[in-house]
Amino acid sequence: MFGIAALLLLAAAALAFMALRENANLFYTPEILAENGQPETGKVVKVGGWVEPGSLTYSDDGATMIFTVIDNSPHTIRVNYTGIAPDLFREGQGVVATGQFGPEGDFTARQILAKHDENYQPRELKPLDAAG
Repeated sequence: MFGIAALLLLAAAALAFMALRENANLFYTPEILAENGQPETGKVVKVGGWVEPGSLTYSDDGATMIFTVIDNSPHTIRVNYTGIAPDLFREGQGVVATGQFGPEGDFTARQILAKHDENYQPRELKPLDAAG
């Protein structure tokens, strides 16, 4: 009886570990990609770092923005994103993009999250701060 209970507990722990490992909410930085290689083509992953100053451009029709993600290494990730960027998205700011790598190594984002520092203040509250 004890052996069966131990076996069931071990199986439950293994399943929980596998589920947590698959759903870990981590992102790849340019340095990690350079060290570990690119994930398989088509797999949905997150990349993160800072938007390189001077790298933000738009496609000819203006619908797609293209920018470079950097970290504290010499490596970079080129990102394409079609959609409306978050209000906090700017060059030099932190970004996490969810999407897929293509066969040529290009990253196509389907969602962009802009990160802010501890001094962030919503745009709507700035007039209140100036009056006070």
